[in-house]
Amino acid sequence: MDETLKDLAEYIASERAEAIVGWHVLHGELTMTIALADIEAFVQFLYDDPRLGFVNLTDICGVDWPSREKRFDVVYHLLSPRQNTRIRLKVQTDEATAVPSLCAIFPAADWFEREAYDFYGIRFTGHPDLRRILTDYGFEGHPLRKDFPLTGFVEVRYDDEQKRVVYEPVRLAQQFRDFDFESPWEGTEYVLPGDEKAN
Repeated sequence: MDETLKDLAEYIASERAEAIVGWHVLHGELTMTIALADIEAFVQFLYDDPRLGFVNLTDICGVDWPSREKRFDVVYHLLSPRQNTRIRLKVQTDEATAVPSLCAIFPAADWFEREAYDFYGIRFTGHPDLRRILTDYGFEGHPLRKDFPLTGFVEVRYDDEQKRVVYEPVRLAQQFRDFDFESPWEGTEYVLPGDEKAN
């Protein structure tokens, strides 16, 4: 399987070397990193080439690397029924640089790109309707960024007295992760066999 994927990667690299930043085969999966400006033309090539036939867009997602200058990876998963194989494409971007939309090639990219925008704040140029898809329209921030607070900013609940949805600042009944070990499931007094080795 790895040899087949390497042959496939070498063929793609021979046809579109200028767009490829790097590639590798690991655990039976082909991953290619593509230059941001070339992603749309590269995917169109994978779609149109009769030898490849990557005609199915399985997923688009984001990955946050806050310590990196280009903090986001946009990851595309494509399927080729002709090759009976998958390919993973990655492009790197930052908070200010938009990624070309793939909606013109794959209409299914619409909701995937909206999700990446909603959760990570990744913008896509040429998208027909780039707006939030899973969080509320008044939601502040992007919840899958690693610098987003675990508790969020507001708590949403339905108030039975007011007969409406209420937004309130988050209140924690107890300090977050500051346990007093008073209750039996938060800690034990006895020493389990082997615990003495930890000291």
